[in-house]
Amino acid sequence: MATQSKKKAVILVVAIVVIALIGYLAYSKLTATSQGNKTAGGPATVKAMQVIKRDTPLNYEYAGNIKSTDEVKITSRVSGTIVEKYITGGEFVQAGQPLYKVDSRQYESTLLSAQATLAQSQANYQNALATLQNAQVDNNRYQTLLSQNAISDQQAATQQSQVEALTASLQAQQAIIDSNAALVKKAQEDLDDTVVYAPTSGKLDINDIDVGAYATAGSTVLVTMGSVDQVYAQFNVSENEYLNLASFFNSDTNNVTITLSDGTEYPVSGHLVQVDRSLTTNTGTLAINALFDNPDGLLLPGMFARVKVTGEVLPNAILIPQRAVQQLLDKTFVMVVGPDNKSVTKAITVGDKIGSYWIVKDGLDTNDVVVVEGLTKLQEGVPLNVTMVTPEELGLTF
Repeated sequence: MATQSKKKAVILVVAIVVIALIGYLAYSKLTATSQGNKTAGGPATVKAMQVIKRDTPLNYEYAGNIKSTDEVKITSRVSGTIVEKYITGGEFVQAGQPLYKVDSRQYESTLLSAQATLAQSQANYQNALATLQNAQVDNNRYQTLLSQNAISDQQAATQQSQVEALTASLQAQQAIIDSNAALVKKAQEDLDDTVVYAPTSGKLDINDIDVGAYATAGSTVLVTMGSVDQVYAQFNVSENEYLNLASFFNSDTNNVTITLSDGTEYPVSGHLVQVDRSLTTNTGTLAINALFDNPDGLLLPGMFARVKVTGEVLPNAILIPQRAVQQLLDKTFVMVVGPDNKSVTKAITVGDKIGSYWIVKDGLDTNDVVVVEGLTKLQEGVPLNVTMVTPEELGLTF
């Protein structure tokens, strides 16, 4: 037991010595570094820029895509085999242009049969009409004889009843004619519908059905088409962003631009026209459509588009480059050039991003000069060797 106690004591002493040695070395290194910094001296070289104050439109950017304004899935109104195809997938067609022909033989037969039935019912009607007219002549004669007491009341009543029965029969024949005429009209419409026409002008999808395929009325999609003269740029916004933009809907204010996937900006501006009826449950966002003219047909449904919406103008906004802003935990701050040409830390409150800038709500004024380069090891109170730069030199954009 004594031996173990001695071992523990030795270990404790060694540990104390090691800790003291480590502390001494750390202190020595810190002292040397401090002395080195003092001997190095000289101001820190930085680049700085004057704070900007200007009327600034609030811009909002979103990822979106192009959609057709009136995309239509074209189906046939009658069933049958496709026997003619008048178009090629991907081409532009005009409203009313024929697209497909469905086998019409059965519809021609149906029409002929319906027309024959109608003709027979019309002939039956004419026979019934002639019989009624003869009965009415006899009835008039019977009424004259009755007034002269030449026939009995029973004979006159019988003739009158016959006229009434023939009148009812004629009305039934007219109903049959009307029904058969409706069947002829339906058969004619079905026959006409064996040719499928473009409901509007637009561009066809390349995934179209071929000759020989069977088309079921109302369900088989023959081809999809959509307008190309105008298109939508669709994107999603948050609830607050929607409220900021609400005044621009249907105002004909062309405050929307799009940038395509190759980085080029589309030369035509658009305006907000449609908003979805509710926020999506999963993301809490709202789908919005901006309408763009597409005179050259460059914009195609499904294309990526970076959408930029210009909102209200913020008067006398304070702007600083995003690169000047630093964040630590929940604090946001910048380094400015103090009156004695030394670095000064200022806490700020930022608002929206505008291009390469932050809008500063609080913490800076137009007299401040913010450091934009050389911030990596810069601390407060350090003398500065300042080179003033412009937004153009830094490549900043709004």
